[in-house]
Amino acid sequence: MRRSVLPSGIRVLSEQVPGSRSATIGFWVAVGSRDEHPAESGHPATFGSTHFLEHLLFKGTETRSALDIAVSFDSVGGEHNAVTAKEYTCYYAKVQDRDLPMAVDVLADMFTSSVLDPDDFESERRVILEELAMAGDDPADVANERFFEAVLGTHPLARPIGGDPETIGLATRDAVLEHYRASYRARDLVVTAAGAVDHDALVARLTSALETAGWDLAAAAAPVERRRAEPALVDGRGPLAVVERPGEQVNLVLGVPGLVATDERRAVMSVLTTVFGGGMSSRLFQQIRERRGLAYAVYSFAPGYSDAGVFGMYAGCAPKNAATVAALMRTELERLAHHGVTDDELTRAIGYLGGASALALEDSDTRMSRLGRAEIALGEFADLDEALRRVGRVTADDVRALAGELADRPFSLVAVGPVDERAFRSIVDQPETRPDVA
Repeated sequence: MRRSVLPSGIRVLSEQVPGSRSATIGFWVAVGSRDEHPAESGHPATFGSTHFLEHLLFKGTETRSALDIAVSFDSVGGEHNAVTAKEYTCYYAKVQDRDLPMAVDVLADMFTSSVLDPDDFESERRVILEELAMAGDDPADVANERFFEAVLGTHPLARPIGGDPETIGLATRDAVLEHYRASYRARDLVVTAAGAVDHDALVARLTSALETAGWDLAAAAAPVERRRAEPALVDGRGPLAVVERPGEQVNLVLGVPGLVATDERRAVMSVLTTVFGGGMSSRLFQQIRERRGLAYAVYSFAPGYSDAGVFGMYAGCAPKNAATVAALMRTELERLAHHGVTDDELTRAIGYLGGASALALEDSDTRMSRLGRAEIALGEFADLDEALRRVGRVTADDVRALAGELADRPFSLVAVGPVDERAFRSIVDQPETRPDVA
């Protein structure tokens, strides 16, 4: 793995994979939905602008139309797309090794020279509204969005990544253009590539492409600073949120505030999540699906961000079983906090994480993304061996202590489907009011 910081502040990271015949490249900025702001001191509101801008960068530049961009990748069997997240945006492509220079040129053109045509802006507004409508029809998506709101409250991380119909409807080209100019500068840019890639050739091609686009790379600048990693205080919006709507299932998400991305216990959290709800041998899967047949999909998750995180449990089940499933999810976490994990569970979880990590690294997409997250969020790169060493040092006491900390935090429960909130009120009571599971 190699890393270069150019005089203009651009950071370039690459990982060469011997024997690979393809490469994945990503252009990143550490700007996500949490960075949008309301109207202030003469500046327009930017709510929804991050996701809006992601769409618009595919609509054309001064030298390439939207069709030209699509044809560039389709004609070589490549893939290109983008992702907007809560703390970053990434534009990426996967191509054969011989087509990597083309991918650099096209992505650099998109990144620097999007015209944000007014007609395209209005057309893409309609597309985004359709995308939001599609997500709104998915009860699992609705439950997930409401869960972040319930746990994180007024924290910017609680905002929906794609905006909502109101903010997208009110978005203006001026606001998105201001967002573009303020956030897509040389010092903000991180380029990562993995697979069949030569680092020096990548830097040379990137420099040429950006200079051709008109960027002044001779002007010295320091890379933009990473976000502060101090945990923020979060004020959840209440313990219970029920969205009543017709359907065959109730989608449940139950959880608590979690860990920040840089917490030293993130390896412990990985083991805990694996034991608790990470596979077919996990406790949630065995208790809720295998032993009782109450759900098809059931799992746990624990995303961490710079200053906040969540720990959650998801299940989709019949309305008549919803309260039982929610109670089982919380009881299993409390049982883990009281009794800890067995030696077999710990060994199995460490083996699962090691194998899953190794298999994921067979894909250059994963390697490229790992470089981007390391540079933007973590400030360190841990290779597979180091990651496995960290997981291997996790003890049963570590897992039990973290489970106890999570179980003592205020719970939030979101249910979407044909169900009444009265069925769940006792489930989100604080520990002192609940039966002892010891």
